[in-house]
Amino acid sequence: MFHPLTPDLSSLSNDDLYKKYNELHGKFIMAHRVGSGSVINQMSMLLEGYREEMRIRHERTLAEAGKKNPNFKGIIDIK
Repeated sequence: MFHPLTPDLSSLSNDDLYKKYNELHGKFIMAHRVGSGSVINQMSMLLEGYREEMRIRHERTLAEAGKKNPNFKGIIDIK
């Protein structure tokens, strides 16, 4: 479930997205230390929205890499 007040994350650059996620995650950890359950739940929903946007961007990057290089099969071979 996503937080209904999550801003439009698709308009952010990758750097801004990661920066905002890290700031929010730091505040989330602080809320855990304080033990504020309602704040933790709200922030958890916000973080889920950020994670989903990051996942979508990673999938898009992998798909573009697959189109550019036919040898790329979406896997990493470590020899």
